[in-house]
Amino acid sequence: MKPKILVTSAAGKTGMATALQLLKKDFPVRALVHRKDARSQFLHKAGAEIVIGEMHDIDSLREAFKGCQRAYWCTPVESHPLHKMSLFAIAAAEAKVEHIVHLSQWLSSSSHPSLATREMWMMDHILDWIPGATMTINNTGWFADNYALVMLPMAQLGMMPMPLGEGRNAPPSNDDIAAVNVGALINPEDHAGRTYRPTGPELLTPQEIADAFGRALGRTVRYDNASMKMFLKALAAQKRPEFAQSQLAHYVVDYQQDAFALGAPTDAVEKVGGRRPQTMDEIARHYAQTDPDARQTVINKVRAFSFLVKIMTATPLDREKFESSREFPSSRTPEYAVSDDAWLAAHPDNSQLRSASITTINAAE
Repeated sequence: MKPKILVTSAAGKTGMATALQLLKKDFPVRALVHRKDARSQFLHKAGAEIVIGEMHDIDSLREAFKGCQRAYWCTPVESHPLHKMSLFAIAAAEAKVEHIVHLSQWLSSSSHPSLATREMWMMDHILDWIPGATMTINNTGWFADNYALVMLPMAQLGMMPMPLGEGRNAPPSNDDIAAVNVGALINPEDHAGRTYRPTGPELLTPQEIADAFGRALGRTVRYDNASMKMFLKALAAQKRPEFAQSQLAHYVVDYQQDAFALGAPTDAVEKVGGRRPQTMDEIARHYAQTDPDARQTVINKVRAFSFLVKIMTATPLDREKFESSREFPSSRTPEYAVSDDAWLAAHPDNSQLRSASITTINAAE
């Protein structure tokens, strides 16, 4: 019998894709979801066993782990991620799980200004301490899915407003990230103790990514290098959780400094996931066909202009005040990736960034 695999955050972007790919390979899947909704119903119809629970609740995790031999751990971008992971690790140890795939971060570091990233670095180590369990780390960078956050202005106004500077990226799709998860989960003997970084096949500038969406949408899309202030105003207008806003603002600084270009592209999707990585054109076509914001309607056009008005009137998050008020622990010497000697030493091809300018674009506004 094939081992049963627990997928956490199973209704999320990589969790859903991981669960569906495992089911297609006839592996039994238990999906831990936050609530019963259309996504959990879809997983159930696809063959997954559904457990509704909370990752901050040990009883939910114990129930989810019953009878599972392997697990995919995906930390949601929410407050208290290390608390959730600690409970996951306890439940995994009690269940005597044999292998775990951890969705970590390319930026994972003990000195990063982002609390979520520092805690991700801690997870990389703590999960490896579970008795009898091996682990594979999926060190994904900036997802292709992140660009779809601005699908409405791209499709309706021909603008991709994001504060990315001139940073480059080889964006991986959710399905390609999941393929690496699945490859490691079904063949742990080949991937235990390994770290992989899935990417798309080509390193692209922000305008080249905008061009891919333009081709998919059948219109010109212009990259607009937005300021950090406007980015935070947009997140506030979208009513994103404040914790997520504060962490995303850190990551765009890394993007501006070309951290996601380092070592990209890789062959992880092909070698571990057993598939050709999707191109940005293929990814953009998928969103153009499936995202309701991409439809050319009068209502969507009005929504796009209304959203611009909301952005102009929104109050941006005061990150320092927010992090101070929540008593975030801080690093003694916080450093973004490309100015962190320890991070650079742990990553390949760092010479290309050591000689490059690391001036932050729009970061202080």
